[in-house]
Amino acid sequence: MEPEGLIFDCDGTLVDTMPIHFKAWSSTTKVHGLVFPEDRFYALGGVSPFEVLRILSSEQGVKVDPEAVTREKESRYMELIAEADEIPEVMQIVRENHGKIPMAVASGGTPETVEGILDHCGIRHYFDAIVTSEDVEKPKPAPDTFLEAARRINVAPEKCRAYEDADMGMKAILAAGMDAVDVRDMLAASQPK
Repeated sequence: MEPEGLIFDCDGTLVDTMPIHFKAWSSTTKVHGLVFPEDRFYALGGVSPFEVLRILSSEQGVKVDPEAVTREKESRYMELIAEADEIPEVMQIVRENHGKIPMAVASGGTPETVEGILDHCGIRHYFDAIVTSEDVEKPKPAPDTFLEAARRINVAPEKCRAYEDADMGMKAILAAGMDAVDVRDMLAASQPK
């Protein structure tokens, strides 16, 4: 399929921010008495911070205010964004298609962190629309984030190709009826043997 629109997850897809997110999560959850191991963090990749906190709080029986703790975590993350760099293999696709077909970002992050990282990396201008966890009722793994991105760039979902680096995001893309590209496979294929 020759796509008519491209949609990209942000963290771990456009920008290598996952280690920074993990640092921010580790320090924040520790303060609130929650345990959030690295393997669990990656397994929940793409899930909105509010939902992650609800899951951890419920599982561990530790009461937290998901909105307040999300703000804390996002604030710690923003202090660390200077460590973030774009992912060259994915950004090459963005640059090659810029001005040719509409492109959007579909992220489970908050508007502040998504816009902040895109601005920090100087790549915000490539995208015609940005959809975050606050723009939809049901974030990833529901298809809503990707469907809203397609709506905003005015391209039918089945004519979109979407890029993701997390299982929850891949589920969302497939549920949206889009052509899915797993960035983890793409990056593994580009590594020297």
